[in-house]
Amino acid sequence: MAVRELGPADAYRALAADAQAVYLDVRTEAEFAAGHPAGAYNVPVLVLEPGTGRPKLNPDFVRTVERHVARTTLLVVGCQSGVRSMRACDLLEAAGFANLVNVRGGFGGAHDHTGRLVEPGWEAVGLPVERGQPAGRCFADLAGTGA
Repeated sequence: MAVRELGPADAYRALAADAQAVYLDVRTEAEFAAGHPAGAYNVPVLVLEPGTGRPKLNPDFVRTVERHVARTTLLVVGCQSGVRSMRACDLLEAAGFANLVNVRGGFGGAHDHTGRLVEPGWEAVGLPVERGQPAGRCFADLAGTGA
């Protein structure tokens, strides 16, 4: 089954229409803390290697999501622009998640190869945003590494 793609406003409507739906923000913890869709959960699909700072696939990504979200739940997946979230959707689909939506434009908007904005992001279209690391929805808590 192909992963559906929706722009931010349509993704927001899909979340509002399903009380069990979850917005999964797959950006880094720092990006998430700086601003994210209100109510979002954070499980980064990529983490930075200690020492080099290079991004690598989060080895606990799927396992962490599986611990907190049923495979049949509507899972709306977003990142900064929609690229990392599509990678996350591919991983989740391979793990058996069946109701996935990738947010085109993500939180910050998608740009073409010239830098022109082609899809405004969640924040730019005026959808609800929160900041910080909310208890129970931040990666440290979801991964079980919180203090």
